[in-house]
Amino acid sequence: MHIVETQYHTFAEPPRELKLKSGVSLGPITLAYETYGTLNKDKSNAIMVFHSLTGDAHAAFYHKGEEKPGWWDSMIGPGKGFDTDKYFMICVNVLGGCRGSTGPASIDPKTGKPFGLSFPFVTIDDMVAAQKHLIDHLGIKKLLCVAGGSMGGLQALIWATQYPDYVQSVIAIATNTRHTAQQIALHEVARQAIMGDPDWQGGDYYGKSIPARGLALARMIGHITYMSDKSMDEKFGRKLIAKERLGYDFSHDFEVENYLKYRSGNFVQRFDANSYLYISKSLDYFDLSADGKLADVFVKARAHFLVISFTSDWLYPSYQSKEMVRALKANDLDVSDIEINSSYGHDAFLVEVEGQTKLISHFLARMQKGAAHV
Repeated sequence: MHIVETQYHTFAEPPRELKLKSGVSLGPITLAYETYGTLNKDKSNAIMVFHSLTGDAHAAFYHKGEEKPGWWDSMIGPGKGFDTDKYFMICVNVLGGCRGSTGPASIDPKTGKPFGLSFPFVTIDDMVAAQKHLIDHLGIKKLLCVAGGSMGGLQALIWATQYPDYVQSVIAIATNTRHTAQQIALHEVARQAIMGDPDWQGGDYYGKSIPARGLALARMIGHITYMSDKSMDEKFGRKLIAKERLGYDFSHDFEVENYLKYRSGNFVQRFDANSYLYISKSLDYFDLSADGKLADVFVKARAHFLVISFTSDWLYPSYQSKEMVRALKANDLDVSDIEINSSYGHDAFLVEVEGQTKLISHFLARMQKGAAHV
């Protein structure tokens, strides 16, 4: 069993605060991060992986005393897709998060109280700008790869377009180049669930009752979008909960109802409601082509790309990945475009281990070979 500890890096101390895309400055900033594997002598084997909406820096291995490994442990480790015998892996909790990095639940040094809604809005660009401070701190001049699924893929794309000299390759999984009306609508329903909870109190609930009902409902909505119709039917169908017939009341009859309650109940114990609001909004603001044609965004990109999508993912459907691939190819970039046949929906990027392992391990081997000849 591999044990890992979360590390912390603080920067942007006044008067050198980080200038956010909104124009507001923020500092000091702390980022929680974890590393796996060993950084080689010339620091050429570093790979940064990014988490999704409700993830954190604990991507792999185990924390001391815990029985559950990190959220992508199936893909990160010795002999796995991201082989830690070969690569130095880095995962950071995003700016605005609640798992060790500066966010709405952090103490505002100006007031001595949690920021709450006084925390400035952050974008995916801001998250990546903060991550670059960490990479500079670690003395890494170029990342062998940046990789992530869902929101993690958005961060990888910002790295490739905003800091092209720092990125040799990109693995973008189950992601897109802008949030669509449907994705924004789903997030808005989740946000309204949180803000409609009386315990939310305008975001000022720290030290009081948390808006557990609203946050749980938001999580339920999320879980529904992560699964496909087929995967839900195969996992639950119309199975009843330890009963032979319907109760004809508003208690839970079906296993799928119980599943949603169980998963959301665990979630509210580990995640901050305000962080959910801020991070979901940063996703909705994301639009690489906001200032022009999508192909123009990748003009400065120099990286090699592996783009993976899944047939049953209706939250980030494959056609959105295809739009990205066309824009990349319009710039004569090296692109491998793979659509994996899967019934797991958006969750496939966490579940389809075997297929992704083959694709990623081969892609990274090619990238590492290329780096050795630079």
